[in-house]
Amino acid sequence: MFVCRTCRQTVQRVCGQHSATYVQWPSRACVTAGRGSFEQRRGVHNTRVQCQSLRTRLLQNKTNLDVSLTKGAGISASSSLQGSAEENAQKFQRPMAQTTIDEEEVKKFSNLAELWWDEAGEFEALHSMNELRVPLIRDALVNQRQQESEGTVRPSLPLEGFQILDVGSGGGILSEPLARLGALVVGVDASEENIKIAQAHVMHDPKVARNIKYIQATVEDLVGTEEEKFDAVVTSEVVEHVADVPTFVTACCQLVKPGGSIFLTTLNKTYLSYALGVVVAENLLRLVSPGTHDWNKFISPQDLQYILDQNDFSTRLLHGMMYNPLMKRWSWIKNTSVNYAIHAVKAT
Repeated sequence: MFVCRTCRQTVQRVCGQHSATYVQWPSRACVTAGRGSFEQRRGVHNTRVQCQSLRTRLLQNKTNLDVSLTKGAGISASSSLQGSAEENAQKFQRPMAQTTIDEEEVKKFSNLAELWWDEAGEFEALHSMNELRVPLIRDALVNQRQQESEGTVRPSLPLEGFQILDVGSGGGILSEPLARLGALVVGVDASEENIKIAQAHVMHDPKVARNIKYIQATVEDLVGTEEEKFDAVVTSEVVEHVADVPTFVTACCQLVKPGGSIFLTTLNKTYLSYALGVVVAENLLRLVSPGTHDWNKFISPQDLQYILDQNDFSTRLLHGMMYNPLMKRWSWIKNTSVNYAIHAVKAT
């Protein structure tokens, strides 16, 4: 849901043309207090079919009204229309999920959508990171399965039977390798351009395509219907780009089954992470575009673990990561002052 970041109020109304909920942001309370300009934004509705369905029902109501008036039942028809309008208003004004999406971040990565699969370009470091994060996810899930049961694991498809949610999936850089190992992967991203790129690329490998589904949505959108549905949730290099980390991580945790896993990689909030992750990586070496990271959104492992603890997760692994720009490869290290990875398991 779009809410006023100042007073947390929303004012909604139904758009008959687009079948969508309108909200006022900032709210009138903020405008009255002089804390922002007035703007209307259209909320996201599920599909065009829903949009067309509503318009069809509205036209049907109008037809019924005309017929009733022709028969001399004007008062009854008016009451019927009023009741129908109230029902539609109640149905389509139901609150949308609170979102942690930073619109500027979405726009930023949407503009880079065409570069996702250029392994020597803007996302070169992310492609290289797969050498660490894919084995991390694979080994953790396989070990957990072997501890819980005596079932055998197919070497060629070690993640077969696992349902994994890749939050902030981008162009599918991580989703595809996980699906290739046998996992059923759902990639979710707020950028329509990223989803289109991911869908187009995975079609080059039909076997992998059968194991992947991409959805344009936020993680909060999934909580209502997919709570505790996934064996694992992965959110890699995403936490440092969201507007509200506690709410975002909590939503991710809600989607994990009891006994399931969550995997996160992000940047620590230290002076060293600012020097290396922002100044050097963006401005000197140009590993990523200037402005990609906002140091104020970085979070320490301790703070991230605290959020996980509050959601009944216990940390199983905390590792530091280091990128060598000369070798263009990542490696595990003990120091977590810049990049780090966390694996935590939900209580049963």
